Amino acid sequence: MKKSKHILIIRLSAMGDVAMTVPVLRELTKTNPSYKISILTNSQYFCFFRKFKNFNLIQFDKKQRHKGLTGIVRLYRELKKLEIDYVIDLHDVLRTKFLKLLFNIPFYQIDKGRLEKQKLISGEVFKPLKNTHQRYRDVFNNLGILIKPITSSKIDKVDISCLKISSQNKSTKTIGIAPFAAHKGKTYSIKLMEEVIKTLAIDFHVFLFGGGEKEEIELDELSNKYPNVVNLANKYSLDQQMDVISNLEIMISMDSSNGHVAALLGVKVLTIWGLTHPYAGFSPYGQSKENNILVDRSLFPKIPTSIYGNKSPAGYDNAINTITTQEIINRVRELI
Repeated sequence: MKKSKHILIIRLSAMGDVAMTVPVLRELTKTNPSYKISILTNSQYFCFFRKFKNFNLIQFDKKQRHKGLTGIVRLYRELKKLEIDYVIDLHDVLRTKFLKLLFNIPFYQIDKGRLEKQKLISGEVFKPLKNTHQRYRDVFNNLGILIKPITSSKIDKVDISCLKISSQNKSTKTIGIAPFAAHKGKTYSIKLMEEVIKTLAIDFHVFLFGGGEKEEIELDELSNKYPNVVNLANKYSLDQQMDVISNLEIMISMDSSNGHVAALLGVKVLTIWGLTHPYAGFSPYGQSKENNILVDRSLFPKIPTSIYGNKSPAGYDNAINTITTQEIINRVRELI
């Protein structure tokens, strides 16, 4: 009997980028079911792949076992035992470049389009670049495995009654709001977001998502202030939060990982963009352009100022806050 070809797929971090691999892998397994798949990533992201029962998930331990060059050599020796036929590197960082030097099997790496992205943020061009999902597909295509986009479909809702989330009203539609991002230029003012939460909580049940102590405190204050609002930050595991997200009508997110997690579950995502822009290719999977709310570029023509939202020219610090709360509320009602 012919052995199935074994593909190792590497995406070590970050959270949103790992989440973005999932819809593409769903496309892969639907059209190419014969391959054996192993995934090398951070163990905290294993839950993203929970629907893939036959995947072999391999923990990348950058702090201990796989730290430094000796750790990467150790990782290579561990991987070599798995009899891998091909490596698909969806990360392309120094660690994976070193792994490529060690392997003597076909090793395909993502083209991140760094030059194109540099031209976009410099203002040299302003046009949609290839999205990250397609860049992921292209790596497989280079191997000769053709992956075509499929129509995004809602993943089955998970029963969350066992989580005993207080004040859940099953007759009320649910909305998720993830008001934070890694950088200020991508984060809507919490005071303005409070107005959005206050208004939407009248008609909807609102779940708040975030991470870190400071964010948890701020979201606790909001959930204690308004009925029909529950803060999930740091109170449930990522796996459990995914269960909750599967029940949402829509997720309101910054340009951050929560939007990508919702999208991999087939949930509608409304993304609020600040100093970044969907043209860079990081929109959540399967979302239409109507699911984006953007800063007015006639007022802030240097947007996108960077790919990650970590660079803010003078006068751009509060660009995202020129988006009105009413625009967000209206768009949510339209999409629902």
